[in-house]
Amino acid sequence: MKKQIERILFILMIVLLPKLSQAQADIHFSQFYETSILRNPSLVGVFEKDFKVGGNYRKQWESISNPFETTLAYAEFRKSVGRVANDFLSIGFLGYSDKAGTIDQKITSFYPALNFSKCLNPDKNTYLSVGFTAGYTQYSFDLSKATFNNQYMFGSYSRSNPTREHINNSTLTLWDLGTGINFNSTSGTNHSVSYMFGISGYHLTQPNFSYNAIPGVNINMRWNLNGAVGFDMGEGKSSNAYLNVALQGAYREIVIGDLMTYSKEISGILDDYALSAGLFYRYGDALIPVLRMRYKNVAVGYSYDINVSRLTPASNMRGGSELTIFLTGNLSNKNSGEHKTVCPKF
Repeated sequence: MKKQIERILFILMIVLLPKLSQAQADIHFSQFYETSILRNPSLVGVFEKDFKVGGNYRKQWESISNPFETTLAYAEFRKSVGRVANDFLSIGFLGYSDKAGTIDQKITSFYPALNFSKCLNPDKNTYLSVGFTAGYTQYSFDLSKATFNNQYMFGSYSRSNPTREHINNSTLTLWDLGTGINFNSTSGTNHSVSYMFGISGYHLTQPNFSYNAIPGVNINMRWNLNGAVGFDMGEGKSSNAYLNVALQGAYREIVIGDLMTYSKEISGILDDYALSAGLFYRYGDALIPVLRMRYKNVAVGYSYDINVSRLTPASNMRGGSELTIFLTGNLSNKNSGEHKTVCPKF
């Protein structure tokens, strides 16, 4: 059955890859592995504890123009279901606010999500997860800060000059729908190798994306491929390699990298201290060094985008900084199947 599922997922990737069209791109984070709902709703609840609560803050392109700032918060919870408590039902909530440019374009979104993880092989910790999300998004901008070419007359600009533009609406509201599927399992002695891969789709209804509701102006669907492989190297050392591919119209984003982690066990059961360092590469855009520190259930991560694109002469290699913080924990102290790890290390 495992081979059949892997074959189905591979065929889905091949079929969906060509479904591209012209469109704008969604917001993104360099530490993408901390934003499950935006990456793949079937990743909600795929972690070691019963809940995870956290936030991200990103600031970029400060060296070129008014910086793009994004603030995000999320919460995820999972609960075992079924007679043997090997299956899991997870819920998640994510909201973010994004501000960009001189006219203060703002994007405010809220995405609840639901995920079901079916255990296929408890001995190998093998799960197939299917998730759904439905989101509300509002776009807006400050029309008073906009400038137009008609306001440049006789070689100079004046705000008092007529714009000759007819803009009656500076707010746009849309509803969104997304879904995804993910497969994860382990292999090796004592589950020393963990791996997962999945695919998700967003903007499935392709909502209208026009401040004036012009027909035919729609948000393109975004397809996202996710993959990861984790290696437990013993003595508190582990390595997690990640791949994330986003395809939306003419936009492509490919990010690949690895986090090396050293943890110290004090109690003999929990890794009370952990330090992670790694390097990611966003194809054609940036090198991203990452540092993350965890003390018991609280972790803080920091990354910086070193711009290596054609924009380097203007950016001076300064892309953006990103800060993440999250808290994980269990809802009870029972030594039960509820605390079984759905996907170790990720």
